[in-house]
Amino acid sequence: MKHLLGISGGKDSAALAIYMAQNYPEISIEYYTCDTGKELRETYELIDRLESVLGKKIVKYENYNSEISTETNAFDHFLSSYGHYLPSAQARWCTKKMKLEPFEHNVSDEPTISYVGIRGDENREGYISKKQNIQTIFPFRRNIWSSDVIELVFSEKYFKTFKEHFLNHTPENEFQICKQVLEEGLTETYTRNLKCDRILDLSIQRFNHAVHEVLKTTEYPVGKLDTYRLLDKTEILRIDDIYRLLEESGVGIPAYYRPIEYEVEVDGVVKKGTYSRSRSGCFFCFYQQKIEWVWLLEQHPDLFKQAKGYEKDGFTWSEEPLSELERPERVLFIKTEHIKRIERKRLSEVSLNWKEEILNSEGHGCSTCFI
Repeated sequence: MKHLLGISGGKDSAALAIYMAQNYPEISIEYYTCDTGKELRETYELIDRLESVLGKKIVKYENYNSEISTETNAFDHFLSSYGHYLPSAQARWCTKKMKLEPFEHNVSDEPTISYVGIRGDENREGYISKKQNIQTIFPFRRNIWSSDVIELVFSEKYFKTFKEHFLNHTPENEFQICKQVLEEGLTETYTRNLKCDRILDLSIQRFNHAVHEVLKTTEYPVGKLDTYRLLDKTEILRIDDIYRLLEESGVGIPAYYRPIEYEVEVDGVVKKGTYSRSRSGCFFCFYQQKIEWVWLLEQHPDLFKQAKGYEKDGFTWSEEPLSELERPERVLFIKTEHIKRIERKRLSEVSLNWKEEILNSEGHGCSTCFI
């Protein structure tokens, strides 16, 4: 059985690597990363620190053949092969070619468990491979199973096995309420997800062991394991837990998350604001907010210049070309609007600290790249 954990350079995957090493040392995990050649310097620094703390090399998966390519990095190689058509939210060839395909190629046909750092305070699903030998597990969440597993377990073919195992391990004083919940029928409003949550409310451990019992009758990799300690995991990790893990381990929070102060004049008054980056991934990621592009312009002007150099013939990273965004009056406007937005939140009593700002920002984008 192969156990894999991808390191994107973001806070969550780094924290998950630390969490697994500290709590499940018996699992021999291979840590890997897929370098696009266009990451922030801070990302590479985080990976170096993480290797030191883990005492283990983070394997770099090859995502293009450097021996036959005329380019020196993966992004430029694939950009050339796509006719210089820049990736976008509608055409994310960057994720497919530089992250997902090299991952599945390196796995090959071995039974593999892939660990993904989506937190307990997030409502999204990570990448689920179509290959039957690869199974995704989410250790930070209450429900560690991927959506395809839940769909299987709740299907007519397998739910009886799940229910019998769950009830056979239920204490007598809880048996009737558990039986009632398990036998409740689904409706338009009482969905499978709601029923799943109700069963998890009864017992996370019994839920996990019952799912495992179902998986034993399938080709899912976890079903091939006689014992698996994550079945007994009940803790849920949220964003504050992630920052704590990173700080206490010595790895620290990726430097690009740290807020940097700036000043602008708003309605005749000089006001202070802060900006930072809300994700890892390529420095020209098209999911960036306007204020993040300004951060890149002022904190990494060389990288901003590179990003601008890719824009031509109508292909731009967003609807606004970077040559327009970098104009001083435009930068001033973006900073001013950013400060006003933060002030409106404060007036509405939704005052957010910088960690919460990141939490709000990360709902948009590709989780494969920046977890």
